[in-house]
Formats: sequence, C-alpha cells, structure tokens
Amino acid sequence: MKLHLTHAAGLQLFSGYGAGYVAVNSVRHEKCVVVSPQAVTEWAVTDFEALTRTDFGFIVELTPEIVIFGTGARQRFPCHELAKGLAATGVGVEGMGTRAGCRT
Repeated sequence: MKLHLTHAAGLQLFSGYGAGYVAVNSVRHEKCVVVSPQAVTEWAVTDFEALTRTDFGFIVELTPEIVIFGTGARQRFPCHELAKGLAATGVGVEGMGTRAGCRT
C-alpha cells in the first residue's frame, strides 16, 4: 500500500494537533477555532465550563449537518441545554477529545 499526502485545494484539513493547539492546512492555531470546509474562524471561547447556548448560535448559520465538538485533552460533553439549540435545527452534535475530533 502506498500512502499519499492529500492536498485538497479550497478545503480546510487538520494537519496536526498537540497540547494546546491544532494545525489546519499547516497553520497552527492556539485558540479555539471553528473549522468548516470554507474557513477557519477564531471562536471567542476560553473555558469549557463557561460555554453558553449563545456561543453556539453562529454555528447554525454555517448550516452544518453535524458538529464535531473538540473538547480538549479529554472527552467531555456539553450540557444538554447547549446542544439543544443545534439539535432543534436538525444538526447532529458529537463531543470528542480534540485529538479524536481532528482525526475524524
């Protein structure tokens, strides 16, 4: 089997991750980001426990089918109230540790 590096022009691909960062298309991000096929957008969230339903509001405007929510070094789940707004619009929400989220 031969493996080839994928270069998908115009798409945002996770190219690395580690303690305190993710890399998208070889650009390192050390703050929270929302990654869609079209763009990487900084997300003004600093603390998992401080998340509010409003923090998820703009994600609906991106019209995703599913949101893979990277939760840091370990898998955590946002409280039901947070995901409820997305689920009400038909958007699936999956919480994963950031490493698993990047691989997915």
